[in-house]
Amino acid sequence: MLDRFRISKFCSVSSLREIADRAEQDYILIYTTNMPVINGNGTEKRYLDIACNTGSVMLYSDFNELDGGVLAYHPLIMCQKGSLRDDFDFGHLMVIRTDAFKEALGTIKSEFDYAGFYALRLAISRLGDIFHIPEPLYTVDVSGNKTVDTHFAYVDPRNRDVQIEMEQACTDHLKKLGGFLHPVVNEISFEENFTTDISVIIPVKNRVKTIPDAVESVMRQKFAGKYNVIIVDNHSGDGTTDALKGLNKKYSGLIHIIPEEKDLGIGGCWNKAVLHPGCGKFCIQLDSDDLYSGDDVLQKVWNKFQEGKCAMVVGSYSIVDFDLNTMPPGLIDHREWTDENGHNNALRINGLGAPRAFYTPVIRKILFPNVSYGEDYAVALAISRSHKVGRIYESLYLCRRWEGNTDSGLPQEKINRNNLYKDTLRSMELSARQKINGYDGKRN
Repeated sequence: MLDRFRISKFCSVSSLREIADRAEQDYILIYTTNMPVINGNGTEKRYLDIACNTGSVMLYSDFNELDGGVLAYHPLIMCQKGSLRDDFDFGHLMVIRTDAFKEALGTIKSEFDYAGFYALRLAISRLGDIFHIPEPLYTVDVSGNKTVDTHFAYVDPRNRDVQIEMEQACTDHLKKLGGFLHPVVNEISFEENFTTDISVIIPVKNRVKTIPDAVESVMRQKFAGKYNVIIVDNHSGDGTTDALKGLNKKYSGLIHIIPEEKDLGIGGCWNKAVLHPGCGKFCIQLDSDDLYSGDDVLQKVWNKFQEGKCAMVVGSYSIVDFDLNTMPPGLIDHREWTDENGHNNALRINGLGAPRAFYTPVIRKILFPNVSYGEDYAVALAISRSHKVGRIYESLYLCRRWEGNTDSGLPQEKINRNNLYKDTLRSMELSARQKINGYDGKRN
């Protein structure tokens, strides 16, 4: 049997407590949308059969979307131990075993207004398995409901109260899972000798329209030390290579690499650059369709490294269109980061910011995964595990949003692949941190 009743605010602990008080059957089926939901043939039976057969404490499934009479399949992804982001998509219908719901709720000691369900589902995952059913067990009528872009919601200052609660819930979960790390205090002496102080690294493929602007924004830098630009041209076929040859003649500080390998992602291109003998003591990122916001970016990054004795520095960026007009939400400064807990909260959020800069001896030991999505997040997590990360909260970087971006207008399948990969990175990182703490793997 399934309990059915309506509550007003699903994300608060008080509402979850109301559900627990009223739930008398073995399972609770939860709808999380006001849009019409059409159950399929035998939806509830299928959920309950799988719950009984697997022993899972929580289940969710794929679904269909009905938009103006057109039916489209909406797949979801597996929930794993690294699925720590608070925007994980469980769809619009899930089933939770009542005893697990009540037990998990009892472990939440804070009266969250916004992070109630997030804290609950993290606590449930400590009790048993959260099972993804790869079948469309229901249909949601989305006709007339516009999709809201929430990509930058977690850095919107208007959502700060929400993010504080989410961070607290995640931190509590990491402590109970043995994945919480205390702040890193060790500093780097920067004793290694390099002939160049900073290298700007630009992986590029088929960006003839934007790469000259990117390079020019580097060459305008006023930096007290010595710097160069290392461009890894990943076999472009649109004229980018010829454009770079022209820039190479114009600027002596430009190193143009065309790798022998044909299977490199962005991460692989980064590895070619950081391992190049011409790479400087510090290396800083610039994407091939973006720009530095001023002529003092390298100096500010250098100063932050010297001030903080850290292994990584992350700046802030502004969202602009192709003509450099500011677009919402404008400045992305990741002020949710704190020296005390940023390295833990990094497991909850989807990125750390830009531009990213590294102390070259450290990044040479870690290296990037050879992928073109999440490669920067992977190394940022690894560095933050054992090294200090410095932050610059003023805009250093203009991030162009245009139709040529690789993350523009992605289909659901690609979004799922990206999210699954980052969740997997979190799972691996969580395991590494649990190992540091000597966690025995038992659920708490």
